Amino acid sequence: MASALKSFLIGRPLRTEQLRHQRVGKVLALATLSSDALSSVAYGTQEILIALAVAGAGALPLTWPISIAIAALMLIVGTSYRQTIKAYPNGGGSYIVSHENLGALPGLVAGASLLVDYVLTVAVSVSASTAAITSALPAARPYAVETALAMIVVLVLANLRGVRESGFLFAGPTYLFVATTGLLIVVGLLRYATGHPIVVPPQPLEATGALTLFLILRAFASGCSAMTGVEAIANGVQIFKQPEATNARTTLTWMIGTLAVLFLGTSALATLAHVRPGAQTVLSQLGRGTFGAGPLYYLLQLATAAILVLAANTSYADFPRLGSIMANDGYLPRQLRNRGDRLVFSNGMLLLTALAAVLVAVFGASTNALIPLYAVGVFTAFTLSQTGMVVHHLRLKEQGWRWSIVVNAAGAITTGVVLVVLAVAKFSEGAWFVLVLIPALVLYFRAIRAHYEDVVGRLELTADERCRIVELKNHIIVLVSQLDRRIRHAVAYAKALKGQTCEAVFVDVNGDAAERVRAEWEDCDFGIPLVVLPSPYRELIGPIRAYVRGQAFPYNDDEVVTIILPEWVPEKWSDYVLHDPTPLRIKTAMFSEPDVIVTDVPYHFKASPSRVPPGSV
Repeated sequence: MASALKSFLIGRPLRTEQLRHQRVGKVLALATLSSDALSSVAYGTQEILIALAVAGAGALPLTWPISIAIAALMLIVGTSYRQTIKAYPNGGGSYIVSHENLGALPGLVAGASLLVDYVLTVAVSVSASTAAITSALPAARPYAVETALAMIVVLVLANLRGVRESGFLFAGPTYLFVATTGLLIVVGLLRYATGHPIVVPPQPLEATGALTLFLILRAFASGCSAMTGVEAIANGVQIFKQPEATNARTTLTWMIGTLAVLFLGTSALATLAHVRPGAQTVLSQLGRGTFGAGPLYYLLQLATAAILVLAANTSYADFPRLGSIMANDGYLPRQLRNRGDRLVFSNGMLLLTALAAVLVAVFGASTNALIPLYAVGVFTAFTLSQTGMVVHHLRLKEQGWRWSIVVNAAGAITTGVVLVVLAVAKFSEGAWFVLVLIPALVLYFRAIRAHYEDVVGRLELTADERCRIVELKNHIIVLVSQLDRRIRHAVAYAKALKGQTCEAVFVDVNGDAAERVRAEWEDCDFGIPLVVLPSPYRELIGPIRAYVRGQAFPYNDDEVVTIILPEWVPEKWSDYVLHDPTPLRIKTAMFSEPDVIVTDVPYHFKASPSRVPPGSV
């Protein structure tokens, strides 16, 4: 049943050689890897307005020049990442670039920053999508957390189906958002050009502070949340069809151009309409003012909600891939490096889902609460990646390296300045948590690497050990619960092992079965002695562990104890809930005991009773 449900939800397993058929072209890749960046149009302008609103309505016109500065930064970083793709056609994520050119520690900082950012992207995206829905349907506000968690579940199921399948699923909503937002900008600007300005109901706004240079920088840093996801294409070059690097560079250009136009258009319209931050999102206010409360407005809100959910898809494409790379380097658990049934890194996707769900629940699906944590990680990765590229060009001096250094240095300096502003401006609002978390993760990564190196060193064979096999003395213990066909089958297997010694052990848990079991054992005449262990505290595991540890037979390095565990196999899955998990408890408890081997001897009801010949035991 579980296998059938899994196939229904995520599809049938794919063969390894089908991996090359899972690659996508530029159109699907734009939907898969650009949804995060494009979705930021829905809240980038709003974050600038919220920051400026502290100084009152007179500060809001600064939204337009700040947006121009952010768009210029988009172009600089976008051009810089085109250089990264060219230099690292197999995928030039910030982790790889920093690790190779700056060293292991900067690489780990970049990796930690990106992993944190990807988790926050999912949490922010579904929370912002929920806000878009509740702006149009206020009655849904009490169910914001449940709505956001449901979106995460849908996302992970879609992505577990594979890259191509998720690309096909998400292409429509992504391009619908681009079309509806573009239509909003065009219609809104045409109305101003023809003397029919849009009307947005004024929101109450009271100044609580002065307009200072720091406030302007804070608004700029807040609006830079519109740049999250710009690095996704450089990180995911390997999902493109051949020629991968060329297709990735072209798609990156499309993305940066589309993002800059939509972001600037939204900011221009918000400035002209004198939009103020309030209960409704800025895009919702612009939509009502431009389209009215008709079908186009609700289509815009639907497209906005969809693209904000799909923004998380960028994380589902890149978090598992980065996790796999770092796991291969020994900095993350090795389970993250393996592909699942559908040739995606399913373990990484499930980990991302769990972490994002916790954030959504803790922060109540509040975009404003999560945004301050958001951009610090991504701009840390931006800065390290561009600095790493400067070192790369200085080291290799390939054709055009001087121009490339100028581009990457400009990217490193500008993103570094934004990082400092973000860290200072958002520190008290929650950025401190990310600034603490990233070093903590770096220490965790190094601890994992040290653990793996320690295990490898301790498992490695010495020169003397390579060709020498130790002959072990095997002491066999058959655990007895009651005399039935399971025991008969297990004793036959124990004798087949031909150990040095063999005995049966019965734990008298209730203190009233010892004599009865001894008598039954003698009547059966199995040919091996029975040891009855008392259990004054009515426990099972403790007496077995104490006995095995050597109270009755001390063992050395050339001796092992094999515990034979008779177990019957239920015919139906529903039968499992009717029986206690004693065998599993025994196996779990004895697994940590040195030189102890637990062997399960399953007995199937459908097996013929005559499989063990009469008299053989």
